[in-house]
Amino acid sequence: MTKVAPTIPLRIRFKENFSADKDPLLTDGAQSRLISVIPGIPRENAMQYRRLNFARLRYGQPPLLISDRTCLTASLSDLAFGPVPSRRLGRSLGVNNIPAKNCTYSCLYCQLGTAPTRFERRTFYAPEEVFQAVRERLVEVESRGEGVDYVTFVPDGEPTLDSNLGREIEMLKALGVRVAVLTNSSLLFLREVRQDLLKADLVSVKVDASTERVWRLVDRPNKSLVFKEVIEGLKEFSREFKGTLLTETMLIDGVDYAREEADGIAALIAQLAPSRAYVAVPTRPPAEPWVRPASESQVNAVFQSIQKRVKEAELLIGEEVGTFGSTGDARKDLLATMAVHPMTEPAVAELLKRDGASWELLGEMLNQGEIVRLFYNGKAFYMKRMASRHEAARKRVG
Repeated sequence: MTKVAPTIPLRIRFKENFSADKDPLLTDGAQSRLISVIPGIPRENAMQYRRLNFARLRYGQPPLLISDRTCLTASLSDLAFGPVPSRRLGRSLGVNNIPAKNCTYSCLYCQLGTAPTRFERRTFYAPEEVFQAVRERLVEVESRGEGVDYVTFVPDGEPTLDSNLGREIEMLKALGVRVAVLTNSSLLFLREVRQDLLKADLVSVKVDASTERVWRLVDRPNKSLVFKEVIEGLKEFSREFKGTLLTETMLIDGVDYAREEADGIAALIAQLAPSRAYVAVPTRPPAEPWVRPASESQVNAVFQSIQKRVKEAELLIGEEVGTFGSTGDARKDLLATMAVHPMTEPAVAELLKRDGASWELLGEMLNQGEIVRLFYNGKAFYMKRMASRHEAARKRVG
């Protein structure tokens, strides 16, 4: 089994870029080059981080390369969650490899709220951290007699922004698990992104529009993205990928799909030749409080048009059903799941029961500001409070 070096929860920023042969954490006097350490992290942790890189070298791994960007680390419970029930993937153990709302899109229906978009790929977490988090979560889940069908990259942002995604997929597959990635498709025009995703067993791609007008209206892409390039990237990836390819199309009220988009979306999906095409509507609190699911007639128009052209088509218009994974630590399980997957009251109650906790814990977490309660279409949802989405979420609190 692959040895994994330990990780230290530390964030550091340096004055300048450093090359691989001059990692500042491997030289004496490194602390003199520190500009700042994120508040709340002791300054002496810099030396611990230096020792971490020595440990990585002993394990035959390259040192973490520090640049003028912040190097992020996270607790293991933040990087892996679930498993959660999924109609597409069975029991899916989630990988949260992107910090909240680092995304190429700011979709109207996004459950994480609104935030500025980004375009450049970068390192967010060390691949070894992601691997270690998933491995430990798998051990916890298996010790409780629960199974996992897929380990799925489904983070708080766009997973392909992670420049280490391909390496992380390879490391996780070495554990003998199937790996899935849910992407918004925006960066598939980049060859390195396609090469990363070719390593996965299953990839689900977003196809929300067939025209640039609807794409900009619904997905609100980063200004650097070009619609034609995004579409061509989708087509190129579908030709190259040998695994299971799924598509998902999210439909919202206010777009005349029957007249404008139904045939165009269906024709585009047909060119991708997916194993299955899913048509969905928002079922969780969206970024914009006025967003509503498309009408039944609009959903049916798109679905029927797709069904004529592909082998398998299915609706995703209700909440996922099944059992959320638990480790026995209810607070940790709730926070890890709610960070990515808003939970209904029945789902929360079921998880609390499995972990042997009472409903009072939820009230405590609400009072302490760890989570928020939202209402959408008459249902209560619970989500982890995160700075990037709290302002939008607060507007929808009942």
